[in-house]
Amino acid sequence: MGKKLIFSGVATALVTPMIRGNIDFSALDKIIEIQISGGVSALVIGGTTGEAATLSDEERYELYSYVKQRLGGRVKLILGTGTNDTALAVRHTKAAERIGCDGALVVTPYYNKGTYRGVVEHYKKIASAADIPIILYNVPTRTGVNLTLSQLEELSQIENIVGIKEASDSVDRLTELSKFGDELHLYAGNDSQIYATLALGGRGVVSVISNLFPKRISDICTSYFNGESRAALDEQLLLLDFIKLMFKETNPSPIKYAMSLMGLCAEDVRLPLMPPTAAVKDEIKNLVQTL
Repeated sequence: MGKKLIFSGVATALVTPMIRGNIDFSALDKIIEIQISGGVSALVIGGTTGEAATLSDEERYELYSYVKQRLGGRVKLILGTGTNDTALAVRHTKAAERIGCDGALVVTPYYNKGTYRGVVEHYKKIASAADIPIILYNVPTRTGVNLTLSQLEELSQIENIVGIKEASDSVDRLTELSKFGDELHLYAGNDSQIYATLALGGRGVVSVISNLFPKRISDICTSYFNGESRAALDEQLLLLDFIKLMFKETNPSPIKYAMSLMGLCAEDVRLPLMPPTAAVKDEIKNLVQTL
């Protein structure tokens, strides 16, 4: 018997719209409605794309609660609760449970360079602190930590650790992770690897690009699940240049700027991030118009 499936298809790693340093809840309302009408299955709030690293605890919990109320159960709600401080990650995860989310996305502990055993115990502590499904988030380019297969074998035995968002650049790695099957549901953490992840038995994607194109990213998954693999691949290829451009500078600066062109939110990000350079902005303008 496999683990609980929180969602299949697209979970948008939602930006946190900001204006003059504050969260722009009016823009957030508009973005949420566009996401739902675009057919996404879930929203991830307070993740990397949501600039969680610069949110105060008060802002984070206000954001969690606001989106929970706004969604009204229309799509699944996954809250980013990971940090490099185990006690704080536990506190965030308990708060997410109280708010009533459908699951938590927990990034590997960064900067501290936890030992093999320490990283495993970090996740065990978080999983035992709250009775909600947890998706591991492996993003070694940001954290300097790469979960090993042996660590994952141990973590997959924990009942409420149900999946992994994999954001490495290796198809070999995706292939290795596919062996866990329903004991650790596999999600693409890179928009460029949606098709490859689905072809290896993955359940979907936690997507940045769906902030701007929720329906088009949803269509990749829907086509694939409906047996229309060629249509899914064609759409993935059509968006590939845009996907690459969105990561030419640090996420979420490019996607926020692209969204600003469509009137969805301001381009504002918090330091140490900055809006894209003028050259990258020009590239984004041209490609958004084309798409």
